[in-house]
Amino acid sequence: MRIVELFSSKQGEGLWTGTESVFVRVGGCPLRCRFCDTPYASRDLVEGEDLAVEEIVGRVLLSSRRHVVITGGEPMIYAEIIPLTEQLETLGHVITVETAGILELPVRCHLMSISPKLSNSTPVGKPEVLVRRHELNRNRPEIVQKLIKTYPYQLKFVIDTPHDIEEMEAYLSQFAGILPERVLLMPQGVTPQEMLDREAWITSYCLQKGYVYCPRMQIIWYGNQRGT
Repeated sequence: MRIVELFSSKQGEGLWTGTESVFVRVGGCPLRCRFCDTPYASRDLVEGEDLAVEEIVGRVLLSSRRHVVITGGEPMIYAEIIPLTEQLETLGHVITVETAGILELPVRCHLMSISPKLSNSTPVGKPEVLVRRHELNRNRPEIVQKLIKTYPYQLKFVIDTPHDIEEMEAYLSQFAGILPERVLLMPQGVTPQEMLDREAWITSYCLQKGYVYCPRMQIIWYGNQRGT
């Protein structure tokens, strides 16, 4: 697997916010989201190093943290994630997989963190071939359906404007039995102020619907920097 970075920090997003974790960030992603906060992990030719599963597990063990977050990029592009999660679970780790919900592999996972991409993710100023690839791949509800039936899940939506909420609701209407407390609305932004600008109307909507307001706390704690 191509590993861009492996570091210890607190989970800054989602239902397990604040949990001390070790993050394994893989490189490579079929998407090119406009607001991607880890572009260095999403390019076709990414930095980092190719590591065997055993080497990754060894480095995770050095962190002495029980929670492991496998993120990216897009972790589901690597078949090696299957033995990686199997070994980590055997060793007693609690595993989160962060995915865009566009690919599926039979991983071991205690929280499947799915971030479906709305039309607000469409890249701007990128080559047409990348835009087309993004649009062809970003919406895979059949994959998301399988993931939410198989694993404990959370659905994270990046919200930029009120129109995004309308689109999100149309997206959710494709699925039966979605628990509102598993739907997380994340304000688009890479600074505390950008998130604050959207906080009032997003939190108001969350209160109406029973959804969870989900700021990126790592931005508030550490700023927009790598290794956090």
